Amino acid sequence: MLNAQDLSPSIYIAGHRGMVGAALVRALERAGHTHLITRTHAELDLTDQTAVETFFADQRPTQVYLAAAKVGGIHANDTYPAEFLYQNLLIEANILHAAWRHGVERLLFLGSSCIYPRLAPQPMPETALLTGPLEPTNEAYAIAKIAGIKLCESYNRQYGTDFRSVMPTNLYGPGDNFDLANSHVLPALIRKFHQAKLDGAPSVTVWGSGTPRREFLHVDDMAAACLHVMDLDPDTWRTQVDPRCSHLNVGTGVDVTIAELAHQVADVVGFEGQLVFDPSKPDGTPRKLLDVSRLRELGWSAAIDLADGIRHTYHWFLEHQGQIRL
Repeated sequence: MLNAQDLSPSIYIAGHRGMVGAALVRALERAGHTHLITRTHAELDLTDQTAVETFFADQRPTQVYLAAAKVGGIHANDTYPAEFLYQNLLIEANILHAAWRHGVERLLFLGSSCIYPRLAPQPMPETALLTGPLEPTNEAYAIAKIAGIKLCESYNRQYGTDFRSVMPTNLYGPGDNFDLANSHVLPALIRKFHQAKLDGAPSVTVWGSGTPRREFLHVDDMAAACLHVMDLDPDTWRTQVDPRCSHLNVGTGVDVTIAELAHQVADVVGFEGQLVFDPSKPDGTPRKLLDVSRLRELGWSAAIDLADGIRHTYHWFLEHQGQIRL
């Protein structure tokens, strides 16, 4: 007789030790999934095609969440473009091809809102993809993620697979990277303001002019959206996508300036000094707000308020300083 575990799908989470992957594991466990497959980089190098092929042949997952990627902030993207493009292309191609070859029933590819043109209409609809030049500072990463979307669409069109794509806005939350050389803006601000508070510093310098607008989504909201999209039946999924424009934006639909964000983070951390903005540092794209109307039509909206999310993330930072990379 089959038990509940026998009926549970076999789910591979690629990148389970990253911020997004870890949130996916938490969400899947809360949803009652019992057969989760994970591998560390030491156990499985996703840039090694033979190793990936062998893994899929042995494990035979029925579902895949492709959250593995080489990621970083403006500085890292602008400094190491070859690594960001090459490694991400290999990861995507190896996993997607192996998923098709070994009969994965459904796959979800996680991309990024940086896929859209630097001067895309705001808020950015899914149809803005490939309509203009990309932001130069993260062009390599964006091209890799666009390739991932098109790989999913190409396998779907040619082989009838069910490979889906979601494009999250700027993510933050537990498990984030707080390394100032490679982190994104929100965790970098938490780290800067926390250290400044400890040092009694009179001011903190924030990169850029403070005027660009950004949208921020808590990673637990992102994980919830991924499960929602993955669980949609194919007919419902197809009501909001097109075979050649099949990705869905995932965000809050609300943005703030970097200056507003910096003041919110300073308030949460308890830094009472002056904020100084350095316009000699790159601002990146002037605005990045996603049009999330398609996902709302499919029944999902973000639930975690930015202020609450920052408090939650700072508390996690305080509790895990001994384990996180600083």
